[in-house]
Amino acid sequence: TGAARYAGEAAPAGALHAVMVTSTIAAGEVSNIDSSEALRVPGVVRVLTHADMPRLQPPPSPPAAQAFTPMQGTEVRYEGQPVAIVLAETLEAGEEGLRRVRVSYRAARPTMFTSAATVRPRSAADKNGYAFAEIDTAKGSEQDLQAALRMAAARVDQTYATATRHHHPMEPSATVAQWLGDELHIWDSTQWIYGVRYALSAMLPIAPEKVHVRCPYTGGGFGGKGYVWPHQVLAVLAARVAGRPVKLNVGRAGMFTDSGYQPQVLNRLRLAADAQGRLTAVDHESTSASSMADDYIEYGAAGTRGLYATPVLLTRSRIRHCHVGTPTAMRAPHEGPGLFALESAMDELALQLNMDPLALRLANHADRDPADGKPFSSKKLREAYLEGARRFGWDKRPARPRAMRDGDWLVGWGMASCIMSTFRFASTARVSLKADGTVHIASGTQEIGTGPYTVMAQIASQSLGIPAERIRLTLGDTALPESGGAFGSSITLSLGSAVQDACEKLKARVKAIAPQARDLATALEGTGIDQVSADGEWKPHGGAVFDAFGGSSGYSMHTWGAVFVEVGVDEQLGLVRLRRAVGGYSAGRIVNPRTARSQMVGGIIWGWGQAALEESAMDERHGRYLSKNLSGVMVPVNADIPADIDVFFVDEFDPHASAIGARGIGELGATGVSAAVANAVWHATGTRLRKLPLHIPDLLG
Repeated sequence: TGAARYAGEAAPAGALHAVMVTSTIAAGEVSNIDSSEALRVPGVVRVLTHADMPRLQPPPSPPAAQAFTPMQGTEVRYEGQPVAIVLAETLEAGEEGLRRVRVSYRAARPTMFTSAATVRPRSAADKNGYAFAEIDTAKGSEQDLQAALRMAAARVDQTYATATRHHHPMEPSATVAQWLGDELHIWDSTQWIYGVRYALSAMLPIAPEKVHVRCPYTGGGFGGKGYVWPHQVLAVLAARVAGRPVKLNVGRAGMFTDSGYQPQVLNRLRLAADAQGRLTAVDHESTSASSMADDYIEYGAAGTRGLYATPVLLTRSRIRHCHVGTPTAMRAPHEGPGLFALESAMDELALQLNMDPLALRLANHADRDPADGKPFSSKKLREAYLEGARRFGWDKRPARPRAMRDGDWLVGWGMASCIMSTFRFASTARVSLKADGTVHIASGTQEIGTGPYTVMAQIASQSLGIPAERIRLTLGDTALPESGGAFGSSITLSLGSAVQDACEKLKARVKAIAPQARDLATALEGTGIDQVSADGEWKPHGGAVFDAFGGSSGYSMHTWGAVFVEVGVDEQLGLVRLRRAVGGYSAGRIVNPRTARSQMVGGIIWGWGQAALEESAMDERHGRYLSKNLSGVMVPVNADIPADIDVFFVDEFDPHASAIGARGIGELGATGVSAAVANAVWHATGTRLRKLPLHIPDLLG
């Protein structure tokens, strides 16, 4: 309807527009900034440099996205780094002022991915809050691995590459900052309002309760708005220095350098199997790009740790420090890039064994966590395999490649397993019953476009017996009860459990007030009471604020799936088209099948983009992205996606993962798809591609 108001649309009286001047070099330092011409532009009020900015305390990580804060000195660590800010009465004046600022540099040669040393991260706690997995894991030894490889009936030793990709949600990142005395008010396009509060309060420093953050609608994020980035901090400092509110919109080009990205990853897989196809060893080493200041790890082996039974399981995560911005989570981080490697390698192993790819996966289905032996909280992956295969018609797949045609198109079928870690956040919610029978739910989480307004109303409706249309939600304000961030596919299971707890407490309170009431909706009639409220909370096991993989619960927690795809490849042109797809998923209770299906269809489209189209290409000589607008980046459009996408969920309830029986699903659908596509391309053409996206010259070559 257009009624939603996003952060960048906030308009406090007297606000200045802030436009960031960003570095044109990737390494070196600023030697001089000449703003004299910019200040002659009508409407330009001031040009801020590092000399104007108050000094900050070190950023806490998390919720800060990176350890390095621009404009605290002259050092330049990545191209696109803010080095000055133009403040103007209008956006147009600010942009004209930007063009007239002259920045001089002492440039150094940047270190990039192909030239950087591969190192072991310093510790799991040093990498922007992703301390949910071990850097290295080992079940067995290197000697065990070598013995298994020597004795194997079939073995694979290959390296698979995935590309750098950037988040481009509907709304670019934006921050509006206003100081009222010693209190800071922020309208921010974020996936974690409380993270913004805690980061800024620590860096400024001021008391957390003096930082008021609002974000009723985020406008999408995909992980890029999950943490606190430099533009948020700089907007706050600019407002303090200027003594006026400041509006800073990063813009589409700024999304390439300001709010993180998914780094390029190299995944080396070594698999060994006996003659029956049973895995005897799995070794997975993942190497990804990070910035000079941070040890961000893209855990490519996160899915490998939990997917297949094997007596020997070794994983290692390594990074390369480069003159680039800090990477961050992108929808289906870790498992997303990693499964392209694992599931491609499994198909290569199946070929050596002359075994059907699905049969190989069924033969290695894990009934307990392969890494630590814990029982799974719930798992119906086998059912997803079998029903998905039935719906797709997998039993009709010819074993040899290039066996199916449709005119000029070679047709191929491929499949892959899907897995995603379960993330859980402590959450609180307040549920209130009004005298008119309406219910109001309040929580400090965010709406990023995945449907919490709908799903939370549904959970409350089922608990209270009040129609969902009589339930209202207020989200996205630090004045409301605290909840976790809107990332990690965590909102439904975490906040939903808190809402259910609040509803149960509310029913008990209302019953004590009106024990003879026929129903909850009319219970307050004639009592003279306008409202009854109850606060609910939910925490992962042990009272943790956050956990992953099941934490201290004693269970291993993941969501699971199987995806089957059909592709067409034009034999003359090398064009690849997605013709149809079937995805089956095991994710606990599905609270709202319609929104859940939408997430899975979106995930399949996301995976197709990863497989066939998306890449943020960089000129490594200068550390500069070659395109900073959507016209130069290939993404899926309607014409790329077939109508024939069949999604189903296995009936399931997981009592261990959450109070409502659900696990997170938002990112699951994006895993496995790229491998299924690559496997289908091999089946169509006989050509195995181990680098994403799949380039036409590689197919034709």
